[in-house]
Amino acid sequence: MESDRDSLLETLAVTEGEEPFRTGSEAGDVVSPIHLSSTFALPGLDTEMSLEDIDPDAGEFVYSRLSNPTRHALEKRLASLEGGEHAMAFSSGTAAIFTTILSCVEPGDHIVAFDDLYAGTRRMLEAVFEGRLGLEVTFVDATDTDAVAAAVTDDTEFVWMETPTNPTIALCDIEAIAGIAESYDATFGVDNTFASSYFQRPLELGADVVAHSTTKYLNGHSDSVGGAVITNDDALAEELRFQQQVGVGDMLAPFDSYLVLRGLKTLPLRMAQHERNAMAVAAFLEDREEVTAVHYPGLESHPQHDLASEQMDGYGGILSFELEDELADAKRFLEALEEFTLAVSVGGVESLIELPAGMTHEPLSPEEREVLGISDTLIRVSVGVEGTEDLLGDLERGFGAMARPSMVVEDD
Repeated sequence: MESDRDSLLETLAVTEGEEPFRTGSEAGDVVSPIHLSSTFALPGLDTEMSLEDIDPDAGEFVYSRLSNPTRHALEKRLASLEGGEHAMAFSSGTAAIFTTILSCVEPGDHIVAFDDLYAGTRRMLEAVFEGRLGLEVTFVDATDTDAVAAAVTDDTEFVWMETPTNPTIALCDIEAIAGIAESYDATFGVDNTFASSYFQRPLELGADVVAHSTTKYLNGHSDSVGGAVITNDDALAEELRFQQQVGVGDMLAPFDSYLVLRGLKTLPLRMAQHERNAMAVAAFLEDREEVTAVHYPGLESHPQHDLASEQMDGYGGILSFELEDELADAKRFLEALEEFTLAVSVGGVESLIELPAGMTHEPLSPEEREVLGISDTLIRVSVGVEGTEDLLGDLERGFGAMARPSMVVEDD
């Protein structure tokens, strides 16, 4: 997807939201200070002013749940990177998604969602919105746009997609689904976590709202948990802000806001290296006889490679692959690695690797995992920014461990 914002994004990632003398300090801080204060002094009592009249852009703050200078600087930057007008930062990606859905639906409404969602999001939709709040949720294979069109009805108020997905790295056509949602006057949201704002900007393709787990690429250093929502819809932004400040009362803390602000400064540099390494790892794995499939949109063998090339500016740093052997072989492979850390989460500068069936997607039943293509030997990799040869050598170490038979001690 061609964009004239690419060079500008590199500048926005460094400077947007942090303006000396306008970040709550008279010292001219180049980096936004961490404002830990829970409340702020007022210059006087204006009986005609309501809380809605407080303008953070003018340096006006009352209470940190409502707005905080450090968080406000982050929210301005997040909005700019997605090409949005409004952004709200939350204490987790899950909180951001929950608040987004809550802001768009009422009991009795219908939701259409990608069947291959992050397991936590799927459980939220099933257990909370369907199980407790009385909504109807239809999960569809959104790689097939016609399936999405068939699932949407006159009762559909919200369409929720994730692209690329976790962990099979499947894509959906954002622009086409945006058109379907618009024709039914349904709000269309996209979880953009795996691509990041650097490689994909769903608002430019017609989405109404975009969510991120800032824990992942936006922060990029595995030392902060957070989430964000970005939109151009003024009415939706007003509802989201109400839920953030009052209804749910969930917001990102000042210290975490500072960490994400810091991390975003290197987002373009990090994402470029993530992609270079991921492409090298994907090509290496595709040539291994122990591997039956590699799921990475940068490979021409990926069934949606052309779509990825159209709607993304790059292919990201996350891939998954299937081992031909059994769980015990996958266990030997994973436990032999030294550069790749066995851990959940993605998007940090360090390379992480995990077994979805036994870790992130263990809450799903074996039958549900089978439908989604999550086998017992599917391995997900978040490729970091280390030296490429070190990473490839580590994978060689893992395959070597698979080739060695297990030591079996027999009783006399």
